[in-house]
Amino acid sequence: MSNIVIISGSSYSGSRLYGLIEAIQNQLKELGHQVSLIEVAELPAEDLIRANWNSIAVKDALHVVEDAEAVVIASPVYKASYSGVLKTFLDLIPQKGLERKVLLPLFIGGSLAHLLTIDYALKPVLSSLGATHILQGVYAVDQWVEKREDGGFTLSEDLLARTLMAGEQLHSVL
Repeated sequence: MSNIVIISGSSYSGSRLYGLIEAIQNQLKELGHQVSLIEVAELPAEDLIRANWNSIAVKDALHVVEDAEAVVIASPVYKASYSGVLKTFLDLIPQKGLERKVLLPLFIGGSLAHLLTIDYALKPVLSSLGATHILQGVYAVDQWVEKREDGGFTLSEDLLARTLMAGEQLHSVL
């Protein structure tokens, strides 16, 4: 099937965002896709901040994006926008680096007040990187993702249904 990369803009591996990431990652794998995960916070911070295109870790991550047919952009919302961690990575993607790729945003925030972050903060940047096929995406509120004692996550019934529907939509266009 298709090669899909999930780019996580979370600075914290225990973030509820990973509940969404795990749900869509498992679904896409079950549908036969090859799924990779780039955790931007795990890349060398100095290389990201200094835009070091010669960094082996950065080069490797950019090659994963380049080889993907679809990109899931996942981020928490801070101050009505996606994370700075994500922005440092997006700044390293070449000008037309998202051309001919299907993109699916997955965002999580503290309230519904930031629902339009995907449309007003993320989509213009993705468009400047050549993206033309951006799916509607999923916006979640923190309270809809429960952290379990085992370290996993449980999504509310509605959020899980919307996340799986987004995964089906991504699958159907590939």
